[in-house]
Amino acid sequence: MAYINSTRAVDFGIFHRLNAMVGVVRTALKRRSIFLQTVRELQNLDNRELADIGINRTDIHSIAMDAAFGPNRK
Repeated sequence: MAYINSTRAVDFGIFHRLNAMVGVVRTALKRRSIFLQTVRELQNLDNRELADIGINRTDIHSIAMDAAFGPNRK
């Protein structure tokens, strides 16, 4: 019978943690940027243009949240 033993070096040092935090911050900033851009673009449309694409003005923030964080956000 053959056995395989594999090991992986896992880095839990300070640089790994800092890099992970930077990644979280970058993701949050990107999502915030998408949210703000979506809100800005939809708010610049007049009521008729919004009605043409089936959006009510009161739904703009919800649509922007879906665009930035996905429809299944919690």
